[in-house]
Amino acid sequence: MKTATRLNDCEYRGDSGNRKTTFMTITGHSLKFGLQIVLVVIAGFFCRPAAAQQSAPQLILASYKVPAAEPVVSSASYLPEAPSQHRFLDCKNRFLFSTVAMFSSADFAVTHMNLANGGRELNPMVRPFSGSTGALAVNFAGQTAGVVAVSYFLHKSGHHKLERLAPIANIASSAFAVSYGLSHR
Repeated sequence: MKTATRLNDCEYRGDSGNRKTTFMTITGHSLKFGLQIVLVVIAGFFCRPAAAQQSAPQLILASYKVPAAEPVVSSASYLPEAPSQHRFLDCKNRFLFSTVAMFSSADFAVTHMNLANGGRELNPMVRPFSGSTGALAVNFAGQTAGVVAVSYFLHKSGHHKLERLAPIANIASSAFAVSYGLSHR
């Protein structure tokens, strides 16, 4: 029978003199107690916001009758004037949208020419439409209409600088696609 002896610094040694590792066993009572502690901590964590919602007692102060303050109306306002709303199809937007349409049609023409000469579409979003001329034309027309729609949404939501930035970004990407397609024929 193996025996274990306990030394001064809580180290156990077996019959052979080697250190003996002992593992604490969890009894049913200590496990239940540990689970109870965990549940109390979790309940306290979740109940704290509910307890914080209770109304604090209101202090009642003596009321004094004070005449209501009347607003001061002056003709000179200290606030700067709000920027004037521009129409959606003003001169700048018409120029931007016509430029978007021109670069989109140029991109369509260069892409169609490259595909007809054995090239392949590099844009993964347009690649499914490169099988037929009609599908490719509908894709580029839809791209132009999408830019106008995004610009209109930004105009209606009051983001007038972004309204002009959407077509400019599309013009830049179409110009890059046209120049890349023409240089890699």
